[in-house]
Amino acid sequence: MPRCRYGFVHVVNNDYTHWETYAIGGSEHPTIISEGNRFVAPDDNNAKEVTKRVTKDDWSGWQWRSIDDEFENGAFFVQSGPEMKTRPFGLKDMITPKPSSYVQRLTRNAGSLKCRVGEPC
Repeated sequence: MPRCRYGFVHVVNNDYTHWETYAIGGSEHPTIISEGNRFVAPDDNNAKEVTKRVTKDDWSGWQWRSIDDEFENGAFFVQSGPEMKTRPFGLKDMITPKPSSYVQRLTRNAGSLKCRVGEPC
């Protein structure tokens, strides 16, 4: 699960399941654009929120946006900052997303490598 500090993060086409506290977190005023992801909340009613901001200050001005994300099992994303009229960064800074309906296909072979001692990995 990403935890972002400062800067800009474009979170694209991931499959978030089984989180314990949050799926995307941040501190120190990051800009986070979540796009084309699928969020399946755990059964715990205290862990349905996708986002977590760690700060002692007001975070309402932080630019956190969800674009075409899919939310299941009560998951929800708390957006903040001004509404985006245009993309905040150029095409070189942003990944071209697929629709969230593609996430299962895009991530089906993702995960840790199955390496063995003494064999190429």
